[in-house]
Amino acid sequence: MVAAARVDPAPYLWWLVSRASGIVALGLITASVLLGLTMATKILRRPGMGRKLVRLHEHLALVGLIAVTIHGLALLGDPWLHPSLSSLTVPFTMSYRPIFTGLGLLAGYLAALLGLSFYARRRIGVRLWRRLHRATVLVWFLGVVHTLGAGTDASTPWLRAIVLVPAIPIVYLIALRVLGASEQRRASKTTKTTSAARKGDQDEVHSGDRPVLVRGTGRLRGARA
Repeated sequence: MVAAARVDPAPYLWWLVSRASGIVALGLITASVLLGLTMATKILRRPGMGRKLVRLHEHLALVGLIAVTIHGLALLGDPWLHPSLSSLTVPFTMSYRPIFTGLGLLAGYLAALLGLSFYARRRIGVRLWRRLHRATVLVWFLGVVHTLGAGTDASTPWLRAIVLVPAIPIVYLIALRVLGASEQRRASKTTKTTSAARKGDQDEVHSGDRPVLVRGTGRLRGARA
């Protein structure tokens, strides 16, 4: 009976760390996006739950950002890829699948910008922060493309399930949010039109009650007796 050859995991340690942290990062970002869309569409409307969900959403994003950082820095110790610091910081300059690794870098930078924006909400304003925060979906999308295009496990069923299965509820929630926003704009436009029409009718009624001086006669037309 031939003994199975043992593989020394030491040369692959940094690659394994980068691989694991990348999967964890994508999972955390996916959960953060799902939670953010759930709050935006107001599916969960339980009293006292809003603040808890916001904190959880914030923590998921920040921990995901830490996992993204580990995912990139761990590649510096990979003896096979052996990237330079510039190739890990400048998009589309890495020799290994530059398009997909470049998209991953863009996703990381955008994740850092949006994740740290939690601490700048008061300075930039909540309304602007919410608009910028919508780009979190773009971080998730770029991360999915990066994983499927540059990941060594992209062809495995388990990784494809992790990546693609959450896409179904995410797309559904995005559709709900877009439809809800369009309905709100339509309702707001209808309300403004109705208010303007009522104001015009009131002005017309009041102007009709006013007496008008008829030139040359010295009499008031429309004056009540």
